[in-house]
Order: sequence, then C-alpha cells, then structure tokens
Amino acid sequence: MEKDLERYIREHSSPEDKVLEELYRKTNLYVVNPNMVSGHIQGKILEMISYMISPSAILEIGTYTGYSAICLSRGLKQKGQLHTIEVNDELYEMSSHYFALAGVADKISLHIGRAQEVLESLSLEFDLVFIDGDKREYCEYYNMVFSKVRKGGFIIADNVLWGGKVNDAEALKDPQTKGVADFNELVSSDARVEKVVLPVRDGIMIIRKK
Repeated sequence: MEKDLERYIREHSSPEDKVLEELYRKTNLYVVNPNMVSGHIQGKILEMISYMISPSAILEIGTYTGYSAICLSRGLKQKGQLHTIEVNDELYEMSSHYFALAGVADKISLHIGRAQEVLESLSLEFDLVFIDGDKREYCEYYNMVFSKVRKGGFIIADNVLWGGKVNDAEALKDPQTKGVADFNELVSSDARVEKVVLPVRDGIMIIRKK
C-alpha cells in the first residue's frame, strides 16, 4: 500500500525534469550512498519552498551531487546566489556538470571543504539555509548559521526522523543518530524560532527565525 501511495503522489505531482532525472540515475549508478540524494518529491518540495520565499541568498550545507542545490536555486530572485558546501572534493566535477546542464551554474557558488571552515569565511546574510551535512555536526551547523539568517528567514534541516531511530534509545548510541536527536531537541527548546517537522521521506524540519 505504501508503494502504491508513493506512486500516486508522484503521478499527481509535477514530473521530474530530464536533467534531475539523469542526475538521480547517475548518482545511483556511480556514487557511494546514493540514498543521500534528495530525489523527485523532496526536490520539488524544496523548489516550491524556495519559490515561496523568493530568496536573494541561500546557504546549503551538504551539496552531495547537486540535486537539492539545483532545486533550491530555481526559486532565487534575479541575481540571487546559492552558496553550497561539500566536504568531498571528488563530487565537484559531477555537481558542477549538472549545475551547468540545469542552466543554474551562474546562480551557484560551490565551496569545497569542511562546513565550519567555509562558514567562517562567509560574511553574508541568508534568507534560507538548508542543512544536510554530517548528522553528527547538525547542532554545530545550526549554532554557526543562526546569526547569518535574517529575521524572518528560514532554516530547513533534512533527515530529522533518521529512519525512525531518533525515538529509539538503543539507536541513540550511534553518533549519527544521536547528532540528529540532539539537533531536534536543540531546535525544539529554542524560543527564538518557530518549527514544524514534516514526515516527508526521512523527515524535514522547517524552522523560521522570529
């Protein structure tokens, strides 16, 4: 039934465009941990959110092969810019290639390196931040980017349900799981923001800075 419902959702949503379809396929064929790619429905949700906000500046932590960056960049204002950070330099060529194919290369600045080091070098204010990097470092990312988000701006965090393991005491012994759970608790107790968790794919949290 779940697969039938997923198919129904896809059939009643705008189709995945050819560039993203190819990127998704190539990621699954040639890249380690292809489950990390956003994919059709999550990508479309990110694109829609970006269009709603119409940001001038977006920050993404965790480029991977570039799927989510392409989706987010489409909602940018004219002359807007997306800064995306990826620690794995081996993915640079692939993501850059698909940025060009998608016609958004001029909107995206790809930074290679540890997010913490790159963030220190970015003296910009962002309308939208997408966190999808190392789960063990989610809390650190959040604390570092918060002052860079404008009042009324948004932070989106991916994988906040972590396969349902965030509510499993035994699973919390795993550093990745604990990183996500700690992040969820940090945001939940932060009175400076409003937040909601969407049960989409592996869980998306939308956070608005008051």
